[in-house]
Amino acid sequence: MTRGITVFGAGVMGSGITTLAVGHGIPVHLIDLDPAALERARTTVKKQLRHAQMMSALPADVEFGELTTATSTEGRIDSAAAVEAITEDVDLKRKLLAEVSAVAADDTLLISNTSSIPIAELATAVTRPEQLVGIHFMNPPYLIKTFEVIRGPRSGEAAMTAVTALLDRLGRRSIVVDDSPGFVTSRLLHPMINAAARLVGEGVASAADVDALMQGCLGHPTGPLRTADLIGLDNLADSLNVLAERLGDDSFRPCEALLEKVRGGDLGQKTGAGFYTYDGMAT
Repeated sequence: MTRGITVFGAGVMGSGITTLAVGHGIPVHLIDLDPAALERARTTVKKQLRHAQMMSALPADVEFGELTTATSTEGRIDSAAAVEAITEDVDLKRKLLAEVSAVAADDTLLISNTSSIPIAELATAVTRPEQLVGIHFMNPPYLIKTFEVIRGPRSGEAAMTAVTALLDRLGRRSIVVDDSPGFVTSRLLHPMINAAARLVGEGVASAADVDALMQGCLGHPTGPLRTADLIGLDNLADSLNVLAERLGDDSFRPCEALLEKVRGGDLGQKTGAGFYTYDGMAT
């Protein structure tokens, strides 16, 4: 993949996806409207590359891909793939994907990094819907080994072949699922996190105790509330609202304990506090 990829969004997920690609020798052009976000992303990617190396999560014999940044596409995208990695807002994603597809090369694979929004909804915004697929990149992408790939109803065979080849190049296992709100992982994980947050809000148990029980009794690797902090509590609340609206089931709505954290700006690791503070202690 000598043409590299273009990543849109220099936040948590955009930086993580960039780290994964650069660490596997793939050039990345990272685009964000905010120059300060791009500067922070450069620092973050350097730190994450060091972390990935310490964890033996990158191929030792591959030279890092080049990272370049910009605040716009300057009217043309010639990369092998363009990855949308912005906030979980359907209108913002549709607007960006429409702009990207208008200036992308005919063979550029279009990827939405979404945890809940159906690809069918996003495909109506692009000029070549057969080129659009979804990948639910998990955080941190440079450590997670398996990704959910979403085949929209209009995703073409060439796009599916290309996305599988990209993930193979990144050393990742891809599991293809059909389009649905929340797909598989979010449909299962996010309601569990919501229930865990509700238990904390009701005073049944602390965040640390909920996680310890899920780890020790049920084998969850990190616990649902540490996972929530890693996802970002605002992203989680957005995803839960998408599930509630698309599935017509208000039981998916984010609970008050989760919304209270979001309103207070305690969004998880990215802000230094969520259900834990980072020193990593439970709040």
